[in-house]
Amino acid sequence: MTIALDGFGAEQGFDVLAEGARRAAADGIGVRVFGPERSLRLAGVSGIEVIPTTEWIGNDDDPVQSVRERREASVVRAARDVAEGNAAAMVSLGSTGATMAAATFGLRRLKGVQRPALAVRLPSPVKPVLFLDVGANIEVRAQHLVQFAFLGAAFSAAVLEVREPTVGLLTVGEEAGKGRPEIVEAHRILAEAPGVDFAGNIEGGDLPEAKVDVVVTDGFTGNVALKVMEGAARTLAGAISDLAHKNVLAAAGGLLLKPALGGLRKEFDPDTTGGAILLGLRAVTIVGHGSSGADGVANAIRLAARSVDVDAVGRTAALLREGHAGRAALAGDAVGDEAA
Repeated sequence: MTIALDGFGAEQGFDVLAEGARRAAADGIGVRVFGPERSLRLAGVSGIEVIPTTEWIGNDDDPVQSVRERREASVVRAARDVAEGNAAAMVSLGSTGATMAAATFGLRRLKGVQRPALAVRLPSPVKPVLFLDVGANIEVRAQHLVQFAFLGAAFSAAVLEVREPTVGLLTVGEEAGKGRPEIVEAHRILAEAPGVDFAGNIEGGDLPEAKVDVVVTDGFTGNVALKVMEGAARTLAGAISDLAHKNVLAAAGGLLLKPALGGLRKEFDPDTTGGAILLGLRAVTIVGHGSSGADGVANAIRLAARSVDVDAVGRTAALLREGHAGRAALAGDAVGDEAA
C-alpha cells in the first residue's frame, strides 16, 4: 500500500509533515512525498520516497486555473501519481479547492457523479454521523444535494457498515418548505426518490444528536457547522477544566470528569479524524486540515490506506449503481463529464 502525499500545505511546516509521514511509514504504509527534498529531510527513511518539486498551489491561487497551468505543482503530481498506478490514494493538507480540482481532473469522477463531495464522520454520544459536503462545493443546486445524499448513503452502507442508513437535509426548519429554493427542491426530489431512506429536514441542533446517519448540506454551511462543533467542543472542555480549579470540591469533580473531557476533546480534534474523504471519484482522495500536527498527517495517510484496503471506491460505486446514483430522480438534467 503506497500513498501519494502532497508535500506542501501543512501550516505547521515541513518538519510536522515529515514527522507525520514517518509515523505512517512506521505502520508499514509506503509514502511517496511530492515536495522540497531538502526541507522535508526524509532521505533514507524506510518506506518513504521523496519526489522533488518546488512548485505548489496556495490558498490564494485560483484552484482550477492553477491546476490546469501548473502541471508540476505538488498536488497535481500527487494526483497524477495515483492515476498512473504508482500510488493507491492521495492525501493533501493544502488548498481544498486545488486538491479537489487536481483530483477531479486527474482521477475522474465515478460514472453519473456530477460533483464530488467532502465527507467526514462526526462523533456523537449516540452514533457517528457522516456529514457532507464540508467544503468542496460552496454553491450547489438541488440536484447536487440529491446526489450527495446518494453518495453519503452508499458510502455509509458499503464502508461504514450502517444498515439502511437514514439521510437528513440540513436546513432552518423541519417543514418541507423551509430553506433556500434549492433545499426545498432537493427535499421534494428526495421524498419521492427510490434507493435512499430520506428522513426529511433536520436543524442544526439535531446534528450532534445524530438523528440520522447521513447529513447533507452545501460546502459553505457544512464547513461552518463543522468548525463550530470543533470549536465548541474545545471551548467547553477548556471551560469545565478551568472551573475544576476554582475550589477543592470542584477539583475533586474535575478529576472524575477529566477522562471524559479528554475523550471529548480528542474526538473533535481534527488530528484524530485525519481529514475528510472526497467522495465520488475513481480513487481515494483525503483532504486533511492545514493546521494538522504530526498525528493529523499520519492519520490522514492511515485513513487513505484504510479506505483503499476496504475498497471504499468500488463498494460505493456498486451501491450507487444499484440506487442509480439519483439519476432517475434527476432525469432531464444533463450534466456531462466535461470537467473530468
